[in-house]
Amino acid sequence: MSRKNSGFAADLAAGIDLTEESAPVRRSSIAANVLTGRSNRLADLASGAVINRVHELVDPARCRMWEGHNRDYALLTEERCADLIESMKAQGRQEIPAIVRRVTGDSQFDFEVICGARRHWSISWLRAHNYPDFKFLVDVREIGDEEAFRLADIENRARDDLTDYERAKDYLRALNTYYDGRQKTMAERLKVTESWLTRYLDLARLPRELTVAFVNVQELGIRNAIALKGLLKPEDKREKAFAEAARLAAEQAGEGRALPVLDVIKALTIAAETPKKSGSPKKSGKPQTVSSPGGKPVLKILGSDRKGIHLTLLNKGGASRDDVEAALKDILDTHWG
Repeated sequence: MSRKNSGFAADLAAGIDLTEESAPVRRSSIAANVLTGRSNRLADLASGAVINRVHELVDPARCRMWEGHNRDYALLTEERCADLIESMKAQGRQEIPAIVRRVTGDSQFDFEVICGARRHWSISWLRAHNYPDFKFLVDVREIGDEEAFRLADIENRARDDLTDYERAKDYLRALNTYYDGRQKTMAERLKVTESWLTRYLDLARLPRELTVAFVNVQELGIRNAIALKGLLKPEDKREKAFAEAARLAAEQAGEGRALPVLDVIKALTIAAETPKKSGSPKKSGKPQTVSSPGGKPVLKILGSDRKGIHLTLLNKGGASRDDVEAALKDILDTHWG
């Protein structure tokens, strides 16, 4: 008889003759461990230590995009979703559920998608291309709009497939919709620095008269925004940049091609610069102080000559390191070829 069976038989025999007081301590059986585990699980659920999520498989046609979704659904294509489509084919299903909430008062839809536009698009594409049995895996939540925005932002912040421009536009919309234009409040809720948030808002606020120069505006990133923002002041520089942007837009449309983003920025910068006077280069421009979004002085641009640009870092002005790095990147993007 094996040791396990011997122990089991001994336990049975002991239970016949021994009283409760004299009975030896018995080993925990598998069944007892299972029951204990279930009890602990129920206790955790009751106390809120564990949240039990119920996932559903639904028809993607019964789901609509939430109007506050941070991805432009119209820009999704087979190419942009190719990796996800191939993964679903290989797995035979959708692995990660999308986050949705229930819709009321709309006979066409049962849910609206908070997070998971690419998953929704990919499942819909598969169902229309010889995979009719695929269903949309969803995690149904009861949440408000501001919480939905933060949840979508957390999920998509680290995703490379969501462009800076899409995220920037979403942040600008949320700033006015949920936070009454209070950037500090929004940064605190998102648990990011104000300077980090400012870079995205600067990108979103670029005027259309300037962004029209970019055929694929979605390719613009926050680093590009630093250089482009420098073209908006003073007024004469802004007007030259707008005029060049309109010319570049017409040129690309006529030729049916899109210039690389950096080439467009370079053309805009050259056009916006005031023509230099003939003769030996001299130290030019009045000293200009660059401040942080919070009004703290970051650095002072003293001018430029044939050797380069002269500036002073105002490290005692109260600005953060992020503010200094952003200002230096702005200068590099503007003046470095």
